[in-house]
Amino acid sequence: MTPKAKTGRYASRTDLGVTADEYAILRRLNRPSKIQTFLDAIPTNREIGGETILSVRQVLLQRRAHCIEGALVAACALWIQGDAPLVMHLDCVSSDYPHVVTLFRRGRDWGAISKSRTKLLRFRDPIYRSLRELAMSYFHEYIDGSGRKTLRSYSRPFDLRRIDTKLWVTSEHACEEVESRLANLRHYVLVNETQARRLSIRD
Repeated sequence: MTPKAKTGRYASRTDLGVTADEYAILRRLNRPSKIQTFLDAIPTNREIGGETILSVRQVLLQRRAHCIEGALVAACALWIQGDAPLVMHLDCVSSDYPHVVTLFRRGRDWGAISKSRTKLLRFRDPIYRSLRELAMSYFHEYIDGSGRKTLRSYSRPFDLRRIDTKLWVTSEHACEEVESRLANLRHYVLVNETQARRLSIRD
């Protein structure tokens, strides 16, 4: 039987299944900018020993994270403060890697928190009136090793409360369920094939 996901507006320590120390760390991250600063200070997970999708607990323990791992931490911290734990999947051409950002909203406007090796793919202030606008803010900076602009689509928001916290907050194993759910979400095209053929190389 699949465990029942938690759906409350505020995530308590009991909801998350975390220790008092873990909860205290996340609770202190009470603004999106604080969450971003926290993620920036964590070394990038370069997956030296093989591919990982670390849970929130494992990121706090191992002090390393890449994009989806940072997104889980950010979503968890936002949920504790009463924001929905929403993430968005950005997809690209095969020469590059997909990206995951954590969404937050202030009034009508969207912003994003992001863990990335590249500073230009990180935080977005809540000034975007639509998710397409927000996704497009990453377009010119989203490049592969040859300077080609590779971002092609973005997903609808995914609420992590739809997945049991044992599978992404406290899991000792790779959070494959999250990755699968995000990759299979409906995506919306940012650049069609004709436009893609006309794209310039970033200087």
